[in-house]
Amino acid sequence: MRSTENRGGVDDFLPFEATMRAARAAGLSVGDHIDEVMNGTPGATQSTIDELSAVGVFAADPQAVLEIGPGSGRYLEKTLKECSPDRYEIYETAAPWADYLVNTFGVVARPTAGSSLAPTPDGSIDLVQAHKVFNTVTFLCASRYFFEMARVTRPGGRIVFDVMTETCLEPAVVRAWAMQGGAGHDSYPAAMPRRTCVDLFATLGCSLEASFLAPMGVASTEVLVFRREA
Repeated sequence: MRSTENRGGVDDFLPFEATMRAARAAGLSVGDHIDEVMNGTPGATQSTIDELSAVGVFAADPQAVLEIGPGSGRYLEKTLKECSPDRYEIYETAAPWADYLVNTFGVVARPTAGSSLAPTPDGSIDLVQAHKVFNTVTFLCASRYFFEMARVTRPGGRIVFDVMTETCLEPAVVRAWAMQGGAGHDSYPAAMPRRTCVDLFATLGCSLEASFLAPMGVASTEVLVFRREA
């Protein structure tokens, strides 16, 4: 996860020490600091978790969770308030954040090459999620992760991620993104056709259960919830 105000490209992760200092100085948790101060979207993370809870993502009490690109852990922390998995795997390329999450939450950091979940066995995960990740990477990077997400999810498990689909790209929104100045850079924000996601996951044995919009930058991103069929 990277700040949506990143002006240096998506390879520049949230600076660990500076972010931690700023959160402490503001008297906020790291996640709330990112939502309220850095992104200007107070409560955005919690609202996404609330929506996922409402559509039943946590109802089955997932025992194995995997998160791609957790970054500061703002979604991870709130996920752990909704369920109590025996194992929580993360794939995070920013070593300081990965170490922080391992030490703070007891999660398992897997080695990552940036587009593969190879260390995780087939059909071993109840809930796979990625938040504010696939709108910051290239089309092929996201697509490769999609295949991997379906591979590691057990039958009956859920796959949750957000992408900036055509639902989020009305003309006025495109104008806002294009004219706002330097808040977008390199591959952020990256668009992904909704139909591409739905059709691809259908071929991988996953059906779309729910979707909703979540704040991102000057506009929104669409959260998709898939269920892996038996």
